[in-house]
Amino acid sequence: MEQSSGVGVVDKAVCVLAALEPGPAALAELVTRSGLARPTAYRIAVALEHHRLVGRDAQGRFVLGGRIAELAGNLRVDPLEQAAGPILARLRDVTSESAQLYRREGDVRRCVAAAERPSGLRDTVPVGAELPMTAGSAAQVLLAWQPVDEVARLLERARFSRAVLTTVRRRGWAASVGERETGVASVSAPVFDREGHVVAAVSVSGPIDRLTRQPGRLHAAEVIAAGRGLSRAAGWRPH
Repeated sequence: MEQSSGVGVVDKAVCVLAALEPGPAALAELVTRSGLARPTAYRIAVALEHHRLVGRDAQGRFVLGGRIAELAGNLRVDPLEQAAGPILARLRDVTSESAQLYRREGDVRRCVAAAERPSGLRDTVPVGAELPMTAGSAAQVLLAWQPVDEVARLLERARFSRAVLTTVRRRGWAASVGERETGVASVSAPVFDREGHVVAAVSVSGPIDRLTRQPGRLHAAEVIAAGRGLSRAAGWRPH
């Protein structure tokens, strides 16, 4: 810590934020960068996470939170979220269903972009909405590419199994029927970054009456195509 303000908890919070400037950090790395004791670093990081000054990436590592950019009043353009508008609109148009983009934030997934059906029955998920990581096809996608030990805790209360996640990873998409909400079905596919990590899930969702109990047969191809388009915007390049 370069300089003390005389208010210890503030100094430690600033120390944690500064330690995250170089990029994502697991707890061990956060301790190394900040020089704080492990319990202190964890306690401060989790408190800052509560206020969205710190977040988590898809691997569960601590990252600087979106609230910092909001407070600065000068949001950097996120290429993935910038590309999401037209890609989700096209996905909505070709499937005639609502389309969403989700990012994981710890134990929840946040809707960061959406394109809604103009009329008729629809599954409305407003931008900013937080949904559980224990149900729904987007949650399956966001967990399927993660290390086994990182998903074990969530699987204890999830409405899907480890075998389901294995299937999702093998075929490249997920589907759910009445898993998150009664009467609603969805199909999701992964969005990869330049390192090949899953950083988001793109989905279509709507009533089971339209999507049927096998929604993947109807829309998996279109959702996968949207995921690839978003992945390219995030820097991913197929080998």
